[in-house]
Amino acid sequence: GPEEVCERFGLNRTDQVIDYLGLMGDASDNIPGVPGVGAKTAAKLLCEFDSIDGLYENTDKLNGKMKEKVEANHDLAILSRKLATIELNIDAEINIEAMIRQDLDENLLRNILEDLEFRTLLNKLVSAPTITHVAVTQPEEPKEEATSKSDGQLDMFSVSVPDPMPTPSPEVPKEAVYQNIKVNDKYHLISNDADLDDLITQLIKAKGWGFHTITDGFNPMKDKLLGLAFSLGSGEASYVHLSNFTNDALGKLKPILEDSSKNITATNYKFAIKVLFMHGVKLSPNIFDCMVAHYLLDPDQTHKLQDLAKIFLGYDAISLEGLVGKGKNRKTLGEIEVSILKHYACEAADLVVQLKNKFIVEIENAGLTGLIEDVEFPLISILADMELTGVKIDAEMLGEYNIDLSGQLEKLHIKITEEAGVEFNLDSPKQLGSILFETLVITDKAKKTKTGQYQTGEDVLKKLSDTHPIVPLIIEYRKLKKLKSTYVEPLPKLIHPKTGRIHTSYMQTVASTGRLSSKDPNLQNIPIRTEAGRQIRKAFIPKDSNHILLGADYSQIELRVAAAMSKDPGLCDAFLNNQDVHSATASKVFDVRLEEVTSEQRSQAKAVNFGILYGQGVFGLAEELGIKRQRAKEIIASYNEQFNTLEAFTKSCIKLAREREYAETMMGRRRKLPGVNSNNGMVKAFAERNAVNAPIQGSAADIIKVAMVKLFNELEKGDWKAKIIMQVHDELVLDVP
Repeated sequence: GPEEVCERFGLNRTDQVIDYLGLMGDASDNIPGVPGVGAKTAAKLLCEFDSIDGLYENTDKLNGKMKEKVEANHDLAILSRKLATIELNIDAEINIEAMIRQDLDENLLRNILEDLEFRTLLNKLVSAPTITHVAVTQPEEPKEEATSKSDGQLDMFSVSVPDPMPTPSPEVPKEAVYQNIKVNDKYHLISNDADLDDLITQLIKAKGWGFHTITDGFNPMKDKLLGLAFSLGSGEASYVHLSNFTNDALGKLKPILEDSSKNITATNYKFAIKVLFMHGVKLSPNIFDCMVAHYLLDPDQTHKLQDLAKIFLGYDAISLEGLVGKGKNRKTLGEIEVSILKHYACEAADLVVQLKNKFIVEIENAGLTGLIEDVEFPLISILADMELTGVKIDAEMLGEYNIDLSGQLEKLHIKITEEAGVEFNLDSPKQLGSILFETLVITDKAKKTKTGQYQTGEDVLKKLSDTHPIVPLIIEYRKLKKLKSTYVEPLPKLIHPKTGRIHTSYMQTVASTGRLSSKDPNLQNIPIRTEAGRQIRKAFIPKDSNHILLGADYSQIELRVAAAMSKDPGLCDAFLNNQDVHSATASKVFDVRLEEVTSEQRSQAKAVNFGILYGQGVFGLAEELGIKRQRAKEIIASYNEQFNTLEAFTKSCIKLAREREYAETMMGRRRKLPGVNSNNGMVKAFAERNAVNAPIQGSAADIIKVAMVKLFNELEKGDWKAKIIMQVHDELVLDVP
């Protein structure tokens, strides 16, 4: 019953199961879900925020990686929920008599299914021909009743036909391959000067080594460095626990750690760079980072060392959580016995060496050597430098602006209350929905979530902005409230006590397209097209009165990439002639002279230009522009006629993706797209959009990364005294004299 369902899934109500599947996904039904969100996390989020809609209205209440994952996968969550929904309200003429099961014409059904290549249905619904010349041994009766899914989920489309004979599973070795190495015998604790000197001698002779740092926390700018692990060969490693030495052990290791002729293999090397920098060591930039390498090979998957060891080495590595615990009883690594810490650190240094050997081959086979050696690996040290440098903000200015915003919000609250005719909690979607759709009845077509709550998200309110004066006020209130809670109030609290600056973290292995993202704080989502957003940008200031902030960006980089990749004459001409690309597009689409293009036509052309890059169709364009679908269809048809080479390019991207099951950028970055050949129409459509978007957005990401590497190297060579301090997608911000 309902109570058992809720208890099993950890939910409050049974109708949350749809959103539950939307968040965690369901591989058996090709529902992708939000990457990194499992069953427990999905249940926890729904218990706190009630629904996916409630979750996305409150992402500012999330923290760390979970916030990044949720915000980065909004479209995927909505798509997944839709895929998990059984539509009950459809327009259909029901003829009960026609629904009575007729005698099955098995031959006719077989022919139809074979023509359509519906092999799964063919196996399920049609009896397989009897094969008499093959003898099959009946397997032992299973001790427990088996289901088709490990979690016991029932197939709602199953029929009462015998299951096909199970395929024998490959024999699983009793002992993982990697565990055959006697790791305990070859993991050494360096605890005296003689052993340390011997280790340094070995490091000097070696071309490189596996490396891992141990700290007592996760903040490289403030946490204590406990020790360093080195692996000079597969299955062996040494750990230097710094507190075991009365002298400066790190000082003795410093020259070899800074030797750029030595190749260091690690995972999350940027963290190590920052930690060692805070302890007076500038680590060698000559590196191989397993996390970044695997990200290039398979950007949509997990890149944690423990997971990589399991997948590629068949080895169950020590988990950090298993070592320190979790919740209230969680310890720091500084509280763990040195003998255990030694094994954990040595294991990590050892594993990266073994993973490197596997990844190098795959990288070469995928043609990614140039991208990883010339762009991604050099970028690690550059990002570390940017994060360590930080950016200065005017806390006093933000404090004043916070007061100003509070005043604006109070005025908006008064106006909204007057329009509503009653006092209510503006921050409650439930109360707001009741006011809008029951008290004021701003529309008779109000939409509800699966939980029965009115939808009051930004996309819904924008479409209703002309229905009542209260709606634009609510939209403005929410924008200001979010800026206040996300940036204006938190930013001053994030100023480092020693540096006086904010130090964000740039994530190189999160966005599937190759884009960088940032966290703690996220400096890439500050709006610049609104006055409120511009005020926040003004709070970012140069290091002193002798410096200024210099911003440089690529204009329309993704459209330029689309023009370059498609070689569309119309799009290329607009850029080569230095025309406003959206006006030039409008001129062609609406067949008017360039100087006669109206602002409305330019806006519509702009929407189509970017819509093409993101796979937008007739429905999406009509929704965005607030026009009828027929008009949107006409605009897209005219666009495709005028830019037919671009249209052919997008089709070729999809065709190529179907053949390869991946999309590729100009520099060879790949994004796997297994769903492009899916039998599920929505999964297939989602993959097809990415087949067009990934090469374009990914190439744009590659270009800005190349620019960062070249600019950084040039600044380092000369006496420029300028620093790159921020990257906001297609823009670089520098602090210059």
